[in-house]
Amino acid sequence: MNKRAPLIDKDGEVRELTAEDMRRFKPAHEVLPLELQKTLGMRVRGPQKAPPKVSTTIRLSPEVVEAFRAGGDGWQTRIDAALKDWLRTHSPV
Repeated sequence: MNKRAPLIDKDGEVRELTAEDMRRFKPAHEVLPLELQKTLGMRVRGPQKAPPKVSTTIRLSPEVVEAFRAGGDGWQTRIDAALKDWLRTHSPV
């Protein structure tokens, strides 16, 4: 059985972590109780209410981007809404 070296030496100093140490670490959300995660302000996400959006890259004219960005935060959501509105009365092909 492989014995792990203590993380703290006899002087109370934390030793340098090895690649093996790093492999053994688990994400905090896997090991901390939910209440402690909330206390620490860790984001706890519930189930998706709507299907997630698809990440993509799109090239738009500068004036379109400027016009939507001028409205502040949420400009990408507003572009999405404008395209959905357009699709109600047009065919994309």
